[in-house]
Amino acid sequence: MAKVARSASDVDKLLKYVKDNDIEIIDLRFTDIPGQWQHFSILPTELTENSFEEGVGFDGSSIRGFQAIQESDMVLIPDVEKYFLDPFTLHKTLNIICDVKDPITGESYKRDPRYIAHKAEAYLQSTGLADTAYFGPEAEFFIFDNVRFDQKINSGFYEIDSQEGFWNSGSNDGKNLGYRPRTKEGYFPVAPTDSLQDLRSEMVLTMKKVGINVEVHHHEVATGGQTEIDMRFAPLLTVADNLMTYKYITKNVAAKNNKSVTFMPKPLFGDNGSGMHVHQSLWKAGKPLFYGNGYANLSEMALYYIGGLLKHAAAICAITNPTTNSYHRLVPGFEAPVNLAYSQRNRSAAVRIPMYSKSPKAKRIEFRVPDPSTNPYLAFPALLLAGIDGIINKIDPGEPLDKDIYDLSPEELRNVPSTPGSLEDSLKALERDHEFLLRGDVFTEDLVSLWIRYKMASEVKQVALRPHPYEFMLYYDI
Repeated sequence: MAKVARSASDVDKLLKYVKDNDIEIIDLRFTDIPGQWQHFSILPTELTENSFEEGVGFDGSSIRGFQAIQESDMVLIPDVEKYFLDPFTLHKTLNIICDVKDPITGESYKRDPRYIAHKAEAYLQSTGLADTAYFGPEAEFFIFDNVRFDQKINSGFYEIDSQEGFWNSGSNDGKNLGYRPRTKEGYFPVAPTDSLQDLRSEMVLTMKKVGINVEVHHHEVATGGQTEIDMRFAPLLTVADNLMTYKYITKNVAAKNNKSVTFMPKPLFGDNGSGMHVHQSLWKAGKPLFYGNGYANLSEMALYYIGGLLKHAAAICAITNPTTNSYHRLVPGFEAPVNLAYSQRNRSAAVRIPMYSKSPKAKRIEFRVPDPSTNPYLAFPALLLAGIDGIINKIDPGEPLDKDIYDLSPEELRNVPSTPGSLEDSLKALERDHEFLLRGDVFTEDLVSLWIRYKMASEVKQVALRPHPYEFMLYYDI
């Protein structure tokens, strides 16, 4: 069972940091089942050595997917290595990422998403296959200037706007300068067509202040403010923590500038949606394991890892593409890679092998199906476990498909499987195929069952009974 190490020296270091930096507020953060950061704040005097053993209490029955009301008492255990000064608060606030613990059993809470990530890393090490799984997510998102939506018994609507949206090319409310990227032409002209350079730079520099390393930022394909900021790869748990912080920073920098960020996969009709391509590699004793003499300079292990991803892709989608809106992006014939094939350099395949560098250390695979509405503490372990299953069972990924899959005829695509067409289909696939997630007790039957019930009840059925604006209400704030 994965245990979180908290040495006395680490605790002393954190408490000293609070005192030396005149921290006024301690903000304790954790993640609910769908993947939203939750928090509450305490005074620094309430954070003691005991807090790191006994924890700080909260009501678990009010958190989505957690406890029933008759067993609501839960505690947060601050992670002594995961804290940062909040860049946005008026009073000097230290944000600490926490794990959830059951006060009765004294054990880590099995429905805590972050605990799943802890266990995934521990399981990988227990297999002896590798000691580190590196992940590098490329999360895309939209930056809007105005967002309106409502759903009533007799009416419903949603309306979003962006100063650079091409739909405003005929606007007459003030001086219209005309610099707007047309649909599917936002990747990536310079300013003034790209109106978001300074805002993205502010986001990146804020990330740098809290310790997140960023490789690149740029406008994305869609009109209306689609953007991408790529973090540098990191071990699984660290990059999941970073992605939660990344979302917090992008949304708050935008709000400070009177704009709004959403990671909703498909907020615009008729233009590209937001994906989250996930780069992955395994290492052992400081050496990369995915480099070899096979196709695209991949090792046998890497090819088996791809085989696992492709075999379990339908079930994985229930976690990596977890909203009904996700499947407005995963539509055959459009920009999202729905065909379950692999190929070097090929962005139309579900699995791409980047070929930018010949260095063994740069060798990795990229799974292009996920979107940023996912919970990273569940998504990254699910991808890792599928890959490990491929390695253990030597799952052959088949032949690579080095063609533009979007241009293939229906006959040519007949033998190429594709991702599910709806969240409901993905959840049914997960129900049939989740044994690989239970390895090492990383996921549990309880958690998988909870996920399926929650998504079926609160999303699929409700959205099916209501017009599209209700869906926008459900998923805009992702």
